[in-house]
Amino acid sequence: MTRGQLRRMADLARDEGYRVRWEEARGGTTAPFHTIGGLAGSLRRADRIVMGDPFSRYVQLLLTITRARDLVVVDDGTATMEFVAQLARGERLVRWHRKGGRPGARDLLFAPVSSSARRRLTPSDRRRVEVFSSMPVTEIPDGVTVTANDFAWTRARFGPPRITQSADLVGTSLVETGVVDGDRYLEAVRHLAKTHGATRYFAHRRESTDKLHRLAAETGLEIVRPDLPLELIARRGPIGRTILSFPSTVVHTLPLALAGTGVRVAVCDIDPAWLTDTASPRAQGFLSGVTGTARDVHRLAAVSLA
Repeated sequence: MTRGQLRRMADLARDEGYRVRWEEARGGTTAPFHTIGGLAGSLRRADRIVMGDPFSRYVQLLLTITRARDLVVVDDGTATMEFVAQLARGERLVRWHRKGGRPGARDLLFAPVSSSARRRLTPSDRRRVEVFSSMPVTEIPDGVTVTANDFAWTRARFGPPRITQSADLVGTSLVETGVVDGDRYLEAVRHLAKTHGATRYFAHRRESTDKLHRLAAETGLEIVRPDLPLELIARRGPIGRTILSFPSTVVHTLPLALAGTGVRVAVCDIDPAWLTDTASPRAQGFLSGVTGTARDVHRLAAVSLA
């Protein structure tokens, strides 16, 4: 699904007049070396680099090559909040759901690259760093410019959508990342769908096929696997009058993308009892923070499961 969405976004970029170069960076053992070798010249010559996920090992590796004076992180994911905070505190870059665990062998091997990337993402007299995001950030490092993404392009390019009378439910990959127990998650989805009359379930691109098949069989929800990011899908419509979500990026982005449409975004908190034994010690606090900092959303109490 990730590749499919990227290809559709590449088409949109071409429609906007941009030249797109597609690199199959994970297409086999030698693919990473071909990708890095093929991009090295362009990265060294570039004055400005715009990147996505700063926790990506690929992004961090490519950062060690560039000499650009202008670095821009464009990311509307919840990880942006953690990235900016870690940069401000001078900590190593670790995804929030992995924090608290012991580093594995690959982490230790990659540590020098990650440290180098963090240094390059730290502003200096020779380097400007900007974060372009719709996510709320509080601990802003000295010298970092934060620019708010208000989804103006999305609203101008798509919609307004046709709004249905039912509710839609947005899926999450918290089960796949080992944060939330799968059975508890399924029960919570079943409860929300029944309580709020949801008929469709928009799957996260990382949700497993087996889990989605089980959700469809046990809840009766229509599973939708979007070929574009949900913000664009929602603007194109049709979309439910109420959108239900667990703590995730969309509780911040959908109210912006759907501003003025009358669609209500409601977020259901994660009950601590849903967390797995291996979940990061920071999981509950981080997820609560994602919900608590969201604006223009209706908060639902966590589903109480017997």
